[in-house]
Amino acid sequence: MSNQFGFIDIIILAMFAGFIILRLRNILGRKTGHQSKPMSRHFPRGMETLKDIENNEAIKSGNVDEEAKKQFLKGAEVAYEQIITSFAKGDKKVLRGLLEKNMFNRFSEVIDDRKSKELKYETTFIGLKSSKILKFKKIENLYKVTVNFVSEIITCAKDKNNKIVEGNPDSIKTVNDVWEFSKNMWSQDPTWYLVDTAKN
Repeated sequence: MSNQFGFIDIIILAMFAGFIILRLRNILGRKTGHQSKPMSRHFPRGMETLKDIENNEAIKSGNVDEEAKKQFLKGAEVAYEQIITSFAKGDKKVLRGLLEKNMFNRFSEVIDDRKSKELKYETTFIGLKSSKILKFKKIENLYKVTVNFVSEIITCAKDKNNKIVEGNPDSIKTVNDVWEFSKNMWSQDPTWYLVDTAKN
């Protein structure tokens, strides 16, 4: 009799475990083998904090509410600093994951030119003074968001003899940038890529 109850207990436990596994799959999702790998633990790949915006009806309709703006700007600010510092270091690996193909080529050309001239750029990112969404538009399957960043940066360039040829390592300058980010709304990739830059 006790063996029979033991067998029933095992079945009930197995059913309970199966139920828990199914619930976890529904809540957390399953890996399909197609997910992109994160760039690092301290920096989400391509502003991953922006991925929830895809499902925001206000964004889709073009009427961007304040909460959606805050979500977007959080990720955009992280990406802005990462792109600036990676560009100064000549880190193409990081830039490749954040820039649209043509933009990456433009950045790469400048990095290669510096290398050929044996110039070393030193950049200290002091911080952002402000960031603001200037424009949101949807063109066919693409979202495009234009952001104005005002930041404080110390930057200079040195030659192979460590002589300063550009900038000032003791001076903080205010930089006013206008950047455009874009995302394919049909893509499973959560990345918003930088597609254009300009000075304001």
